[in-house]
Amino acid sequence: MGGLAVAARDFGLRGPRGWAFRGVSFTAEPSSLIAVAGPSGSGRTSLLLALTGRMKATEGTAAVGEAQLPKQSAALRRVSGLAHVPGVTDLDPALTVAEHLHERALLQSRFGDSLRGLLRPRADRANEAKLRIDTALAAAGLDREALPKGSRTAVRDLERLEALRLSVALALIGRPRLLGVDDTDLKLSPAEQGEVWALLRSITEAGTTVLAVCSEAPEDAVVVSTQARDNDVRVPENQPEDQPEGRPEDQPLDDEVKESADALAETGRS
Repeated sequence: MGGLAVAARDFGLRGPRGWAFRGVSFTAEPSSLIAVAGPSGSGRTSLLLALTGRMKATEGTAAVGEAQLPKQSAALRRVSGLAHVPGVTDLDPALTVAEHLHERALLQSRFGDSLRGLLRPRADRANEAKLRIDTALAAAGLDREALPKGSRTAVRDLERLEALRLSVALALIGRPRLLGVDDTDLKLSPAEQGEVWALLRSITEAGTTVLAVCSEAPEDAVVVSTQARDNDVRVPENQPEDQPEGRPEDQPLDDEVKESADALAETGRS
């Protein structure tokens, strides 16, 4: 099974404090690299979650494969995966790389696979889990042997790019046909950003459609902008109604993190 085609027409989501995004229209072929580009707080994460079936749009329509949004979000969630989304797919800093991988493979075998798979002998299931992990790590470009303590390396000791690769690998264990990746270029050097885009291109070449949130999109991607048009009235996302626009310099919570937290409150953990 290959990647999913994605098409949206006047797609929008309005929350209690205004529009997260609206007027999004585009088409992308199966196994495309789709870059959701825009400044922080412009609705990038909300659009990512909506196009993977985790948030319900309030305006327009979208088709992802055979799933029609927003009505068939549950069907889309079964064939899509998320990586590196703050507040949704956070890694536990105290767990090791091996523990994260084992936990995800166990959850996949118990809740993501068919009942027939659960009835197979334990040895067969263990071999299948190992194969899934090894395949996902190779696709994400994460070499466990190159880590400070190998598979026993704690997440807190990973470099930012290594943590992103681990999050992608965890999502790929479920063999999604659509992969959504948030914050692909946040706090990464130009060289590291180049590595991320090369990684995501390789995933599309293997047959998975990729949705990637970024500040600046590569030229070869299908670019979807969340930048508000001049005639749009956009209310700042998650802004308390009794506060002026903007936030104090010393307030550490990023708009995109708050955006994802709101997504969890509305839709539950993916």
